[in-house]
Amino acid sequence: MTNQLKDHRQIGAELDLFSFHEEAPGAVFWHHKGYIIYRILQEYLRNNLLNEGYLEVFTPVMVKNDLFKRSGHWDFYNKNMFKLEVDKEFYSLKPMNCPEACLIYQSRVRSYVDLPLRIADFGVLHRNELSGVLGGLFRVRQFTIDDAHHFIRPDQIQDEIEKLLVFIENFYKIFGFASEFFLSTKPDNAMGEEKLWEEAEKDLEKALKSAKVKYGVKEKDGAFYGPKIDIQIKDSQGRDWQLATIQLDFQIPQKLKLEYIDKDGKPKRPVIVHRAVTGSLERFIGILTEHYQGAFPLWLSPVQVAILPITDKHTGYAKKIADKLRNAGIRTEVFGKSDTLQAKIREATLQKIPYLVIIGDKEIEKNEISLRTRDGKDLGKLNLSNFLIRVKEEIEKKV
Repeated sequence: MTNQLKDHRQIGAELDLFSFHEEAPGAVFWHHKGYIIYRILQEYLRNNLLNEGYLEVFTPVMVKNDLFKRSGHWDFYNKNMFKLEVDKEFYSLKPMNCPEACLIYQSRVRSYVDLPLRIADFGVLHRNELSGVLGGLFRVRQFTIDDAHHFIRPDQIQDEIEKLLVFIENFYKIFGFASEFFLSTKPDNAMGEEKLWEEAEKDLEKALKSAKVKYGVKEKDGAFYGPKIDIQIKDSQGRDWQLATIQLDFQIPQKLKLEYIDKDGKPKRPVIVHRAVTGSLERFIGILTEHYQGAFPLWLSPVQVAILPITDKHTGYAKKIADKLRNAGIRTEVFGKSDTLQAKIREATLQKIPYLVIIGDKEIEKNEISLRTRDGKDLGKLNLSNFLIRVKEEIEKKV
């Protein structure tokens, strides 16, 4: 008899990860443990981006409507934007980061040697989704995309997109996801010249073929400003999810009159590659929660080690062990209630904590720990130093 699979909202409540409240429909209340997962994912992405030469920025949440009108977004998005009036001027909560990234690009003269310029922004976005379609972490009004905009020269398109394909595929492999690639072409409701669309679609197709990637075609499923490569994954339940996207944009640079000074001293128009790896962090965490059914891998687990003293007299020693683990950067919790050992094991197991460390008279006497996993496997006794080595290696490998 198989266990019934749980919805991420049920798992989130049981593991104290997040909650939703009528006082803020379509927004997530991140609890401490859920926010740990959120921050670990964000920091992992952030550190990798910095290593790849990205510049991380943070742009305003509230922006004058004029910017979205100039960029072309207003005609396509204004019905889904939260609008405000301040001092007789009209603003919106930003639904995307691209126009703001363009303002940063324009803040100084750019040379051809400055490109590619990769700007990452984890800013909070808002889109006014209908209340009837809101659904836990999968469909929200307030969210964060692991967003980036690459300002590049036309001759850099192939190399930049191929690097992104490798980066995204390697990221998904960490979670055991296999990637499927799709070329999404010009939609009926699109802006800009047909010639630029044809050029952009050929560039993306060339990059996919050069990377020797098998891909399908999604006719008329591109963004309104450019074609894109969509990357889908399949989770442990066999469901397909479209997460990452790589969009090639010749239109917004024209709309906002972006320029760089080329080697001949003349101004030229850059191209923008819009890209996200996880899509929104909220939705990605919802997918991971159901994919793992709450049993997150060690590196993502909010609590990595549970210390279970057999009786109250072992609690003091258990706390000393916990302090050593925390000092080594291991997220540790002591189950110090006056419960039976079996009750503590059951609670830690239900909380999906990867490692359970049991402390009793024999462990204290021999300066050891008894170790078991959340799925009930007894790993026997070992000293704390060897356990630390094991845990750190597992975290490093992200297994």
